[in-house]
Amino acid sequence: MRHMLLAALATIAVVSISAAANQPNFNGEWKMNPAKSNYAGFPAPASMTRKIELTEPSLVIVENQSGGASDGTTTRKYTTDGKSSAFEINGTAITGSAVWDGAALIVNTIVESVGLTFKDRMSLSADGKELTSVVQIASQQGPAELTIVFDRQ
Repeated sequence: MRHMLLAALATIAVVSISAAANQPNFNGEWKMNPAKSNYAGFPAPASMTRKIELTEPSLVIVENQSGGASDGTTTRKYTTDGKSSAFEINGTAITGSAVWDGAALIVNTIVESVGLTFKDRMSLSADGKELTSVVQIASQQGPAELTIVFDRQ
């Protein structure tokens, strides 16, 4: 019985390691490609960069925007195990979570004080040089969906 339990645990460990090895590499510096992005009627920033640091399960996303609806730098911190994280952006309380969905990374962000939720589905091109971020926004004004395409720097 003990040998069967050890064999089962070893199998689970191998499967977990294999699954982690198959996850795409989102790490690095990314620059928005305005020609491929679609802001669905929202003002697009003149420029936007995204730096992703992913060391399982820690995920840190630093974005820098200029022009458009907001200027400045934001830092968001999550874990990829689906657990809720809390942080602040410009003094505003934010909660969020992140989880893998196959090769895509789903990042949910909630700004409860203003009734906003963001569901960001990030995926990489086959060659790993392009990051596509499909962002579903829910607000009191209704839903919206943006597609932001980034090129690896």
